Amino acid sequence: MRDHFEIRDHDAAGRIGRLAVPRADVTVETPALLPVVNPNVLTIEPERLRGEFGAEMLITNSYIIRSTDRIRDRVLDQGLHDFLGFDGAIMTDSGSFQLAEYGDIDVTTAEIIEFQRQIGSDVATPVDVPTPPDADRERAERELATTKRALADAEDAETGEMLVNAPVQGSTYADLREEAGRHAAATDLDVFPVGAMVPLLNSYRYAEVVEAVRAAKRGLGPGVPVHLFGAGHPMMLALAVAAGCDLFDSAAYALMARDGRYLTVSGTEHLEELDYFPCSCPVCADHTPADLRGFDDAETERLLAEHNLHVTFEELRRVKEAIRSGTLLELVDRRARGHPAMLDGYRALLDHADELERTDPGSKDAFFYTSHEAARRPEVQRHRDRLARLAAPEDLLLTESKAPSNHEYDAVWRVKPPFGPYPAALSETYPLTAEVPERTDDAAQVAAAEGVVALAVANPETTMTLGHDAWCDRALDRLPDRVETENLRTLG
Repeated sequence: MRDHFEIRDHDAAGRIGRLAVPRADVTVETPALLPVVNPNVLTIEPERLRGEFGAEMLITNSYIIRSTDRIRDRVLDQGLHDFLGFDGAIMTDSGSFQLAEYGDIDVTTAEIIEFQRQIGSDVATPVDVPTPPDADRERAERELATTKRALADAEDAETGEMLVNAPVQGSTYADLREEAGRHAAATDLDVFPVGAMVPLLNSYRYAEVVEAVRAAKRGLGPGVPVHLFGAGHPMMLALAVAAGCDLFDSAAYALMARDGRYLTVSGTEHLEELDYFPCSCPVCADHTPADLRGFDDAETERLLAEHNLHVTFEELRRVKEAIRSGTLLELVDRRARGHPAMLDGYRALLDHADELERTDPGSKDAFFYTSHEAARRPEVQRHRDRLARLAAPEDLLLTESKAPSNHEYDAVWRVKPPFGPYPAALSETYPLTAEVPERTDDAAQVAAAEGVVALAVANPETTMTLGHDAWCDRALDRLPDRVETENLRTLG
């Protein structure tokens, strides 16, 4: 773990951490949202971002400052914090976004790192190359090599107490992302953004965002702060945190307000189509949609931007509480019902349940089974792995019902989908205290059957009988031939 980053709580791959930013003499609690501040257009004053919205850190663009004559000298003279009126931590981008958009910029990593140091940035960024999604592999490899040279130039720069980003690129090639993460983690740099995500985020390709993040995380390892560049829609924050991201930046709050769009945790609405506000933030409590439509364009934009920030910071607090209470994946599950692309992202995350299990706490509050995706959660896999270590008696009854009053078995173990069998001594331990519906679905039954298989494989001499509550054929077909089955509904 980097000395400046401390992890306090975990759930799935999400964590609450503390990022020390020495040049600003502040410690930022993560996950954290960094509102993007355009130095030319202050939609919301940075002082208000800290005082009213709780932003501990923001991001602005050093390349724009450097390239704009009317503000460059002022920032060099006053310093970035005084110029913006913000006493928290400030990260600066380098012009890489402009490079991706326009194809060329007139600055090197050495020059822009030095400029960021001169203006008082707390976290600087080199000139990496954000390779877009779906680029051909030759281009992705070539541009990744350029990014690696930029990281080397950043390492060589005189930075003092200023932290420096080490962007992880690689387009949509998981192996390149992983290799880039491994290379970045081996440098002396400090914060690790997963780059070139905006095109994927804008097109709702959330499953591919998850794959890119997980690949980068495999290379980076578990102990470093990870920044998801360009991510700030409240709908996807829980998913991104559960995938392992700690920092987020986005201009969405302002850009969408300019376009008359109203952010919610389940998607984006258009102000023109709203009759009621589904929110109790200060903007929505004091105004109706008709009120906002009646103001001049500048006032409407400002109020929409304020709402968009309020709902985003509220969701981030909700995510932190979910991490603390061990319910982050349940929050992700709820958010996944808001949009099919979010569901794709959640399913992609669960494809990596084995990775999530390594950092997922062994004990939490109650496990809630609310969708068939829950059968793939890391807690289910962990229970199945533990079953392989349990010694079973010679003749064992596994049942979803209570133990019969009279029986000749050596022992009776309960079965609870999606986990499978367990001895009575574990019945009050997590996750077997789970709240599950009485009408279990096929996915839960199949997962429970896999638990029976794990126990049977670990105890080849044990005779097993399974009493099941009308399990589906897919679940029953998973069972070894030597496991006898009885349908409890048939038995009455």
